Amino acid sequence: MPNPPTPEPAAPRQEHARADLLVRNARVYTGDPGRPEARTVAIRDGRIAALGDDHDLAHLVGPGTTVVDALGRRVIPGLNDSHLHVIRGGLNYVLELRWDGVRSLRHALAMLREQAGRTPKGQWIRVVGGWTAEQFAERRMPTVAELNAAAPDTPVFVLHLYQSALLNRAAVQAAGFTRATPDPRGGQIVRGRDGEPNGVLLAAPSALILYSTLAKAPALDEADRTTSTRHFLRELNRFGLTSAVDAAGGFQNFPDNYATVTDLAASGELSLRIAYHLFPQTAGQELADLKRWIETVRPGDGDEWLRLNGAGENLTWAAADFENFSEPRPALAEGYEAEFEHAVRLLMENGWGFRLHATYDETIRRDLAVFEKLAAEGLFPGDNRWLFDHAETVSADSLDRIAALGGALSVQNRMSFQGTAFRERYGAEAAAHTPPVRAMLDRGLTVAAGTDATRVSSYNPWVALHWLVTGRTVGGTALYPAGNLVDRETALGLYTRGGARLTGEQDVKGILREGYYGDLAILSDDYLTVPDAAIPDIEAVLTVVGGRVVYATAEYEGLDEAVPPVSPEWSPVARFGGYQAGARQAALVAEAAAESEEHRRWRVARGSTSDTPASFLDPCFDH
Repeated sequence: MPNPPTPEPAAPRQEHARADLLVRNARVYTGDPGRPEARTVAIRDGRIAALGDDHDLAHLVGPGTTVVDALGRRVIPGLNDSHLHVIRGGLNYVLELRWDGVRSLRHALAMLREQAGRTPKGQWIRVVGGWTAEQFAERRMPTVAELNAAAPDTPVFVLHLYQSALLNRAAVQAAGFTRATPDPRGGQIVRGRDGEPNGVLLAAPSALILYSTLAKAPALDEADRTTSTRHFLRELNRFGLTSAVDAAGGFQNFPDNYATVTDLAASGELSLRIAYHLFPQTAGQELADLKRWIETVRPGDGDEWLRLNGAGENLTWAAADFENFSEPRPALAEGYEAEFEHAVRLLMENGWGFRLHATYDETIRRDLAVFEKLAAEGLFPGDNRWLFDHAETVSADSLDRIAALGGALSVQNRMSFQGTAFRERYGAEAAAHTPPVRAMLDRGLTVAAGTDATRVSSYNPWVALHWLVTGRTVGGTALYPAGNLVDRETALGLYTRGGARLTGEQDVKGILREGYYGDLAILSDDYLTVPDAAIPDIEAVLTVVGGRVVYATAEYEGLDEAVPPVSPEWSPVARFGGYQAGARQAALVAEAAAESEEHRRWRVARGSTSDTPASFLDPCFDH
């Protein structure tokens, strides 16, 4: 009888089956209803290879596997800001002194004073968005006199929301404002008794005067724009952001101002996935711009790191309302619909989706009437994705019409910075549903969340998540009743799955599931369990995009990819960084409050105010 054949030895596991990165000992929130939790995530070739327990996935560890011990921390899908001016923000980031997160005016002015000593002749100091007077212990804005004292010779431009800008004496001169300079349309150059500009610019209601003045400051050269963009993307990664939908915007020309991110994508150096939009820049030339783009590029062009998503957030300038809640709602021109209809028709007939800036329901209703006219021709609902941005005062009827036309919505936490101004103008009842997030979700509409950073709201997504969950401004003012709030998991879904749906990537992005992109963040604190007041203080300790560690701190410092040093060396970011957070801010706000109380007592002694103490500390600062 012949001997049985010798069994062949079991084939060793192939090296390519091992994970490139494995995160273990974690509390993983997947966002996937089919498997909401896990302990371990394995990533291979940029995608999630497996989820499970530490023991179950131990066989995926090989000689080439980077193993990260999460130490029991919370892991979430990478965040996706659905409305972020990330391309423009990157081109300017290292030039800006960020007051995001600064909790006292005293400290903000100290930063300004120090930066004045570091800024070379000919350059400006720019404080461009991300803050509001409500966040300061002193509860007020700086004065032009304080800017002059802090920086007597260096031009200083301080942007405050969509409302105003403050310029010191040197900046007024550098901008070329004189007694003879006329007020631009929709804006005001405030003047003193002598007729000379006093350093205050007002959006009345158009913010064009603010942005056109800022555009007069020196720009970075090509090399520094690349470095600036890389550092801005790293700053976004710091908060667990792995994707963003760029909303384009004024002074962002295509293709010139897109060259930096295009080059970074080509060299594999983007650390954030970007889906971008194209925005006609010049009134009267919008249709020509749209036609030219339709002939040269198409939505979907690019790859998983950088891709064209459509047009907007403006299609025609005449159809855009303004979002300065300190001013009355602007009345848009009669008859803008004709040109607007041409633009929408052109896009829909050529397979282009779009996003549309609309703050007020009055604007949304007029736009919807155009869409409904085109729907009679079969253009709505179609295969093209389209959405309204902002929609703070959208009505129930308009939401029903949006749903019928296959639209979506992207909401931002502009009310956490401007909610007090809105409530003072329109009343608490109107503010209670501005925007009506809960009503949007109840209708089954696709809703995504974002910030509208960098020139108004901060780019910190946890400030926006805090707003969605608590309905409070950055100063602690409660805006919304419980019926217009969402729970934490729903809010997180708006910041993950919601953004993926707006770009048609919901099958590869937004949750942690086998085959999806390997995008995740390990958090400093557990978003699902920390007190409400602590949500804005959350950061990532490690952020992964496509299996690459793009940000790492704490125990993981040094695991991330290197970025070149901040350039130029005098950059405010090189000295102060970006968003200001941590225990030092809590100490500084206490000092500022004490100083403000001392000043109040001095005024009481002079008889210039009552003896009732003001509340300088707000609950949102008490953590």
